[in-house]
Amino acid sequence: MCASIGRSSLAELARIRPFRSRRESSWDRTGGNKDNRELAAGERLVMAQLKGPGCVKHIWITMGTTEKYYLRKTLLRFFWDGEEIPSVETPAGDFFGIGHGLLKSFVSLPLSMSPDGGRGFNCFFPMPFESSARLELINQGNEPLVVFFHIDWEQYSSSLEEDLGRFHAQWRRENPTEVAFPVERDKPIFIEGPQWGLTDYGSQLWRMPNLTGRDNYIILEAKGRGHYVGCNLNIDSFEPQVNDWYGEGDDMIFIDGESFPPSLHGTGTEDYFCMAYCPRREFCTPYYGLTLYPGEKDGRLFAGKHSMYRFHIEDPIHFDKSIKVTIEHGHNNKLANDYSSTAYWYQSEPHAPFPEMPPVEKRLPGP
Repeated sequence: MCASIGRSSLAELARIRPFRSRRESSWDRTGGNKDNRELAAGERLVMAQLKGPGCVKHIWITMGTTEKYYLRKTLLRFFWDGEEIPSVETPAGDFFGIGHGLLKSFVSLPLSMSPDGGRGFNCFFPMPFESSARLELINQGNEPLVVFFHIDWEQYSSSLEEDLGRFHAQWRRENPTEVAFPVERDKPIFIEGPQWGLTDYGSQLWRMPNLTGRDNYIILEAKGRGHYVGCNLNIDSFEPQVNDWYGEGDDMIFIDGESFPPSLHGTGTEDYFCMAYCPRREFCTPYYGLTLYPGEKDGRLFAGKHSMYRFHIEDPIHFDKSIKVTIEHGHNNKLANDYSSTAYWYQSEPHAPFPEMPPVEKRLPGP
């Protein structure tokens, strides 16, 4: 008989299943109240070394340090079933939903930062494993790091169901994005004001086709069988354009090595994230949200740092052999901005090696 990891629906909550509830945490083993771990610069902490079959159901972490941008300097690495290459490798802040090394309160179904500026990090993605799991946190900053954590998991007496994929998360960055063709900066693209529209030059740019997706920003590239369940995308918009609007980039998701056009082709950056018409108000929902908007500065509506998320929990995107999740940076990749992202997906093992994690100095946000 195979173990069932359960379902999150309230309708399934009454179902009694055979498992043992377990927790690994930073509690004070002396019985006192020093319930944290201290990591020196460069130190690695194994938060949990688990014996399966089992499933991680909830992760809570909070950290304290004098280190600037510690959320980009601290790495999470998760390993399943004795693998040598981690299935999760991301900066800590990006993993929990917001980039740029920033804290911000928000709530979604699988991830949250809250309250009081977002210092309590939570993850509810289920993470099954058959033989073992190892969850690590690495301080790559120059100052000590204080960490409190809970790893809540279920331990089973029988093997997992065979169709359960392993959880993966991958961080990427392109700074700046490489433009596909030069734009003449002295020519306005948009007509400003209530009669918003395109200038003649803007219309010319809009007609320039992207029929390959070759220069798109890559959110995820994976091989194997599984399903993509979402991402967060972080954009530092500094490319000069009317109001520094970063959008108009279509999402293009290529499945199983297909050529253009892909199985999923969208209509614009804000459209993929379930928003519309150049959003300028922060909000969050269970499956999508705009968690960071820099506000208007000197008439510039979109200059600065943005963060947004989209989770395919009700509509996971399946692949049998491979998947490539991409998005244009501006129409036809004409904008050079700072793009970073964390992608989340499940797949059967083994997974393809991740791109090499950049060194700390290459992960830091812009000013």
